[in-house]
Amino acid sequence: MSDAQPDGPRAEPTAEREWWDDPSLPWRHKPTHADILCFTWLTVAAVYGLIMLFLRPTLLAFGPHVLASLGSWSGSVLIGARAAVGDPWWPLVWFLGTFGLIKFDWLYWWAGRLWGRELIEVWSGRSERTRRINARAERFARKYDVLALAVSLVPGVPGRAVIVAVLGEAGTSLTKFLTVSIASSVVVNGLCLAAGYWIGEPAVAVMDAYGKYLTWVSLAILAALIGQYWWKQRKARSETPAP
Repeated sequence: MSDAQPDGPRAEPTAEREWWDDPSLPWRHKPTHADILCFTWLTVAAVYGLIMLFLRPTLLAFGPHVLASLGSWSGSVLIGARAAVGDPWWPLVWFLGTFGLIKFDWLYWWAGRLWGRELIEVWSGRSERTRRINARAERFARKYDVLALAVSLVPGVPGRAVIVAVLGEAGTSLTKFLTVSIASSVVVNGLCLAAGYWIGEPAVAVMDAYGKYLTWVSLAILAALIGQYWWKQRKARSETPAP
């Protein structure tokens, strides 16, 4: 009696994916020490951004000097307004805010140098709106080089991190990059202070009134963050195919 033969070819075992082989990560190779270190710093920057999103209303009302020194446009405007009514600290805030506004530029430049286009793809994710914004920022940076870096510091201009990453990928020297970045930050912070000085006492009065409601504003921001996270998790589960 002959042994029973299998009905078809035997399936080859599927190779298990390495932990780093994930499309949500910016590298397409086994990460080096530099990759891990840069990614860790990017995570720190992201956490910092979330914390500041929650703390900004409180700092704007009770610690505007700290907020402006960290690089906040609105904080700088308020310090300029306070200068119009006798606040003497605006020169120090201007100096500290210059570096606070660009504190993570070196990191995005480094990330762009390491990962280039893959980093922008990860940042864009599945959001079509984010992809369009990042695509415009990328085209702008590739066309205008360091001029795009200067313009990206203007309040309301989106995609600064993408512009900085593109300059890193394109090989812009760190010396040239930092020179333009610092000079642009000096000008932008100075203009924000000047705008606040021009507005003067009315801006201070508005912030004093705003301080009475900052607790509710902070709680609303926290609720919005939790709601956004919950919605993304729910959407991701719904899009995951059932086994």
